Amino acid sequence: MKIRLLQMEYSSYKPGHSWPILEKLKILMLMIFSLVSASLFAQQRVTGRVIAGESGVSGATVQVKETNAAAVTDSSGNFSINATPGATIVITHINYVSQEAKVTSSGKVNVQLQPTVAQSMLEVVVVGYGTQKRSDVTGSVASVPKNRFSQLPVTNVMQAIQGAVAGVNVSVNSPVPGRTASLQVRGMNSITANNSPLIVLDGVPLPDDASTNDINANDIASMEILKDASAVAIYGVRGSNGVILITTKRGTTGKPIIRYNVYSGIENIIETLNPSSPERYVKKWADYKKQNGLSDTSILNNLYERNNYYAGKTTDWVDAVTQQGVLTDHNLSISGGTKDAKYYISGEYLNQKGAVKGYQYKRINLRSNLDVNITDWLSAGTSFFYNNNNSDGGRANFYLAHTMSPYGSLYDANGQYTLYPMYPELLYLNPLLGLTTDRLERSNNLTGTGYAEIKPGFIKGLKYRMNASYSLLTSRNGTYEGRSVNNQLGSATTQNTEAKNWIIENILSYTKDWNEHHVDFTGLYSAQEKVYYKNNSSASGFINDYSSFYNLSAGATQTAGSYQDGSNKLSQMGRINYSYDSRYLFTVTARRDGASVFGANTTKYGVFPSVALGWNLHNEKFMSGFEKINSLKLRASYGKTGNEAISINGTQTTAGTNRIPFNGVTTIGVLASNLGNADLHWESTKGLNIGVDFSIYNNRISGTIDAFRTNTEDLLLKRNIPNITGYSNILDNLGKTKNKGIEVTLNTVNIPGNKFRWESNLNFASYRNEIASLYGNIDPVTGKEVDDISNGWFIGQPVRVIYDYTMEGVWQKGEDPSAVDKTAKPGHLKFKDINGDKLIDDKDKSVLGSRLPKWTGGLTNTFHYKNFHLNIFIQTSQGALRNNVNLTFADEGWRINIPSEINYWTEENPINDRPSLSDQARAGARGYAYPKDASYTRIKDVTLSYTMPQSILDKIKLGSLTLYASGRNLYTFTDWQGWDPEQDFTFRGSGDWVNNYPPVRSIVFGANITLR
Repeated sequence: MKIRLLQMEYSSYKPGHSWPILEKLKILMLMIFSLVSASLFAQQRVTGRVIAGESGVSGATVQVKETNAAAVTDSSGNFSINATPGATIVITHINYVSQEAKVTSSGKVNVQLQPTVAQSMLEVVVVGYGTQKRSDVTGSVASVPKNRFSQLPVTNVMQAIQGAVAGVNVSVNSPVPGRTASLQVRGMNSITANNSPLIVLDGVPLPDDASTNDINANDIASMEILKDASAVAIYGVRGSNGVILITTKRGTTGKPIIRYNVYSGIENIIETLNPSSPERYVKKWADYKKQNGLSDTSILNNLYERNNYYAGKTTDWVDAVTQQGVLTDHNLSISGGTKDAKYYISGEYLNQKGAVKGYQYKRINLRSNLDVNITDWLSAGTSFFYNNNNSDGGRANFYLAHTMSPYGSLYDANGQYTLYPMYPELLYLNPLLGLTTDRLERSNNLTGTGYAEIKPGFIKGLKYRMNASYSLLTSRNGTYEGRSVNNQLGSATTQNTEAKNWIIENILSYTKDWNEHHVDFTGLYSAQEKVYYKNNSSASGFINDYSSFYNLSAGATQTAGSYQDGSNKLSQMGRINYSYDSRYLFTVTARRDGASVFGANTTKYGVFPSVALGWNLHNEKFMSGFEKINSLKLRASYGKTGNEAISINGTQTTAGTNRIPFNGVTTIGVLASNLGNADLHWESTKGLNIGVDFSIYNNRISGTIDAFRTNTEDLLLKRNIPNITGYSNILDNLGKTKNKGIEVTLNTVNIPGNKFRWESNLNFASYRNEIASLYGNIDPVTGKEVDDISNGWFIGQPVRVIYDYTMEGVWQKGEDPSAVDKTAKPGHLKFKDINGDKLIDDKDKSVLGSRLPKWTGGLTNTFHYKNFHLNIFIQTSQGALRNNVNLTFADEGWRINIPSEINYWTEENPINDRPSLSDQARAGARGYAYPKDASYTRIKDVTLSYTMPQSILDKIKLGSLTLYASGRNLYTFTDWQGWDPEQDFTFRGSGDWVNNYPPVRSIVFGANITLR
């Protein structure tokens, strides 16, 4: 019909008219319109979200590749754009690496961006009672890489930062499930007081009785380390050893985001030591007899051993007490909210079955964070978390298993554990007996924090905030040992503790910007209190083992005790930050702290001021010609901090009680206990820090260098006094220490790119502390201050040193030791005659080295290839000296099974680093503790992850999915002869020897899932 109409119109054409030309134009426009319509019809609306970590990226540009179509993400990272299926969109942001993604038929595209090195200068960091742009920070503040808090098989959050930050020394002294790590920031300043940093969680100091196990790593949004006096002065007396600021995740605007993170894997013992074989054990007994001139002809020393030897029966004791360790962690969170109300809720369940039988650790963690804008000038929020730790269960003794004779008897004739496997040897019990005991170890932490924030409209920039927090920490412990461990009367103990902490902080802040000037002020008035209570009971003499520790009244004898103390603090603080044109920076802080623990003759208050300067050189006009320098900042700070360093009631004179019989009746007597000193006051530390922050070559290389020096005085030490006073010593402010060091952090983008990218992070730290003064006692002969040899404290030496003989080898046959050591014989240790008096005695001892490392470092290499990511972290500690317990057999070398890796001297095997087994050789060792170099370099963790592409996510209806495999403690390079150069391994009967635990290697597989 259309054709006919055209024909009719064409037939009416008359010469002189312009109709054909117009008609052709109409037809052409119709064709163009049809093509455009077809193109538009093929396009679709594409929506998605751009995130970095778990937060939306605002202001990112989303562009369809090779077109002009573009959009910008909103404040939550959301975007919407038209694109055809299969098209490529490019996401760019000044602070992040560009990323490409394919448009799928679903029209959903979510993109994860990786930050550039330059972003570190622009990002906002927490600095205590506020935030600052990193470029405006004048103190020494380090941020922990966020990827350390995910995809790692750690049960304690501090294990994740070990070696990852310059200046932070994290020591995992024991791999026992549930154990926490010890922390130090910039080494040691105090001799006897606590050197651990203050941990601040969501703006509120973590109570002293709380554990870092109570913090769920998946909940952490950021972690900053405050290191110099300017940065920590805002926390006054509590910040003298550094401050760790932890901020947990909060809700974001948008629909609910549900995340489920899970990993599960295995733990295996790293067998760096192995018990000697049965053949070597038999030979050792023969060598012992020969070296001691014994006429005993028995093949082995003990009856049970001989019986099993002739029966051809051996026991692998290490295998008997160990098992396949299993580690599983589930973490579920939901977050979201509206413009005026945001929430974050999470829950975690961790279950760790140890590699040694009986050891286990379970943790339940719940958190709820809420932020509400009530009006345009009033907002409020809460943070609640609950944590339950459970380490119940009897435990096998790994130390006994490693020293037990391979010919010992594991079971008796009735199939029960033998009490004494090497009977009649009674010193060594069956290492599995602990599994038959009852043991309860649990703790709970319930903490609630709330805030209210007012921004009055009548003064722009003014803000008042009140923080209030209350925590209740409880613990419950119980043990029972009965007939199964040869305790024929049975014994039970119980202990319960309760710690209540509250803190209220009033914070007033004001910010003003005009022209090129910026100033902000923060003022604080806070009060806090702690009350601690403990009760303990015990009983013995039970007629059977059925009631365990649940009915102490069933015991024939009961004892009970209780204890309570409390303390409080009052603080005021003021801080002013000023900057001019983002070039010249100035910070001044002063804090006044009062503590109830100090003496009645003092004001109980201390004032701790600090000042810091910063200069952003890259913003100067004269730097405009240096195009390779992207940022350059110089920093300098000086300040004073304090340390309580004293226990509650430590300044008071107290007496203890003692039960004594009097006229046939038990009477309570009083004994002198502690002589108080009402003049005690703060330990104080003055510190100077100089630093530089830089970024060069288009931000591909950036880093920080810090050098510092601190002087601590008025150390709290016990001064000896005449015993006629009824006391032997009194606590006084006496000593002085010095500490200096350097820290370097270097970040590099070795190979940039979208498909393949290689980044590195290197950190290095070196410290040197020394004791400058102790008690002030001067030697009249030398004119120098006297050392405290009994405590191992020496003027001019580090706080923790090894003081021992210098071993030069082993006396060999043909050598004459009589000129130096008249009692020595071949096979005895050879010591250096330090003072040249031809005699080996205590005067030949000297300081051999420090127990603290000379330097520590970490290297992280991260490789990105398309959706694959490989992270390799190497940690090192160099120069520390430690006494090697594995080499110290004392008088038990002949009665235990020694490690196969550790030898002993014989005439046929005249080694030069170990003595013979003779009793005289042991006596001639003079208690030598075998200090050895504890340096090591460790492949700490390796993680390979894969981020699922959007096309697959659309099919399985997920928002995001990351699969990963991670290994921890994979390999250690060291010359240390022992289980691990980092761990504490103690000799039988000393320290926590019943919990000697071998190092373990963990390998897990996990997934991080986000639902749509």
